[in-house]
Amino acid sequence: MATEEISRTQGLNPSQQSSSLPDYPQMILEAIEALNEKEGSSMSSIAKHMDSTHSDLPASHSTLLSHHLNQMKQMGQIVMLNNNYSKPDPNAPPKRGRGRPPKPKVPLPPGVVVSPPRPRGRPPKPKDLLAPPKTKSVSTGRPRGRPPKKAKTGTNTAPPPPPGVKRGRGRPPKVLPSVGFQ
Repeated sequence: MATEEISRTQGLNPSQQSSSLPDYPQMILEAIEALNEKEGSSMSSIAKHMDSTHSDLPASHSTLLSHHLNQMKQMGQIVMLNNNYSKPDPNAPPKRGRGRPPKPKVPLPPGVVVSPPRPRGRPPKPKDLLAPPKTKSVSTGRPRGRPPKKAKTGTNTAPPPPPGVKRGRGRPPKVLPSVGFQ
């Protein structure tokens, strides 16, 4: 019972505490240091080294390894270059983010009140107090906009062609006006 209470306070399961394995970040850093490769160590080489040094790895070793590698990479404990993991160089400059860096902010002297930022959008036109009030335009009795379409009645407005004359294809020839010369 006492071991269960101790393990609960430390946040570990009894099976995890009884095992002689160090935590994964520590094993990963040991593997990277032991391999000491120039371009860094790949995930498979780190896994092989951990497997050779620690025989009692859990069944979910590969998932735990990839999870901890990603977590350590995001925290900055290790650096990933060309799919290889290595320890960060202490002399290297800090990595810059994407985009243009922000302008440095100039500190204001004490006692200066900062006005609120300008609102978005186009500013409204100034209202002239001396101008006469606008009157509504005189209506013509018709509503605004396009009038609605009228319902079709069922009759055609164009007369039907004569029954004996057949039209040819294409555009008809241009008819020249007959001018009489005398």
